[in-house]
Amino acid sequence: MYLQKELNQIEAIPQRAGKGVSMKMLISSTEAPNFAMRNFIIESGGHMPLHTNTVEHEQFVLAGKAEVQVDDKTIVAKAGDILLIPAGVAHSYKTIGDESYSFLCLVPNKEDCIKIID
Repeated sequence: MYLQKELNQIEAIPQRAGKGVSMKMLISSTEAPNFAMRNFIIESGGHMPLHTNTVEHEQFVLAGKAEVQVDDKTIVAKAGDILLIPAGVAHSYKTIGDESYSFLCLVPNKEDCIKIID
């Protein structure tokens, strides 16, 4: 199946967890057999709380900078960086600077249970 969309035509859905977080569902689990592709945007001054997922996350940072906590390590992720967040590993995001932090996030089409830690 072939699929084409325009990013600016996809609605950004505010997320309940964190502050200033929204998500665009680029390719949903109903549109592709193996992976879903999402675009998360965390506004300047925003954050996503420490949480775990039961599926891995493969991420590509499009814009901005953020402190990303992965398990007991904190890194600074910036545009052009690639991250792998393993399933079950606690992680969080906090923007740095005046620019929004935007990243693509690919996840396998499996049930994902999210647990907020803080």
